[in-house]
Amino acid sequence: MKKLYLNKNLGKKIQPYFYILPAISVVCFIYLYSLIKLFQNSFLNLAVPQRNFIGFRNYISVLKDTVFWEAFSHNLIIIAVAVPVLIFLSILFSVFLYEKIRGWKTYRFVIFLPYILSITVTGIAFGYIFTYNGILNSILRLLKIDFFALDWLGSPKIAIFTVIFVIIWKELGFGVILFYSRLMSVPVEIYDAAKVDGVTWWKNLVYITIPQLKTVIQFYLILLIITMFSWIFNYIYVMTNGGPGTSTNVVEFYIYKRAFFYNVMNSANAASVILFIIVIIFIFVQFKIRIRIGGGSE
Repeated sequence: MKKLYLNKNLGKKIQPYFYILPAISVVCFIYLYSLIKLFQNSFLNLAVPQRNFIGFRNYISVLKDTVFWEAFSHNLIIIAVAVPVLIFLSILFSVFLYEKIRGWKTYRFVIFLPYILSITVTGIAFGYIFTYNGILNSILRLLKIDFFALDWLGSPKIAIFTVIFVIIWKELGFGVILFYSRLMSVPVEIYDAAKVDGVTWWKNLVYITIPQLKTVIQFYLILLIITMFSWIFNYIYVMTNGGPGTSTNVVEFYIYKRAFFYNVMNSANAASVILFIIVIIFIFVQFKIRIRIGGGSE
């Protein structure tokens, strides 16, 4: 009887996995098989019919390519500018929402709305806004401040920062909601005690709010870095196509151009693996931080 009872319990535990087995099989075939082939092809010479093994030559070719390092540097510029700004604005706006300033529900909707929009739609819309004869420059000329009417997407010096602005506008909503959700779980007594002691708003922010958000900030930081490395292709493709020249080229777009524009699959595969390894490292760090959040190690 005991053995039968244990078998029934085991069957109940395993049963749910049978229901999701078809979906898991499809995911494994599409992603896992593709990943294995990617690693395999990165060590082969795909330019010849024999596809012979050439070791790390593809990787060496990519690492010697100045265009790859330029693209990588653009990812770093985006991270260096967008990440601190997103974290700062997310904390600031989440505090405003937490304090329920007048019209806070409307502000919450307005801030989060861009995040649910399609990147393609966002990129096309801002592409029209930021062209030299677009909406923004037309308004600036109408206001007689023509010196601000710049070639936002056509200038190699400022195109990357225009893209960064759009990324910040689009991604801000998630950070605000993330921090706002964390603030909702902070004991109100902490702020009440600080109010009694006459603590100023800025000291409240620096010495109470930010320490309470410490682990979530770490989590969001890693999430943003992963995003800036592997989820900005659409912005670049729709808004600038990597230009002018290569001034907005990023690693994702570099891989795309090598694979589908120049048909150089050797370096495209190697660059994909390099990007995959970079992202996996940050995903591992993110996973460790999520464990800390789940463990309540605030």
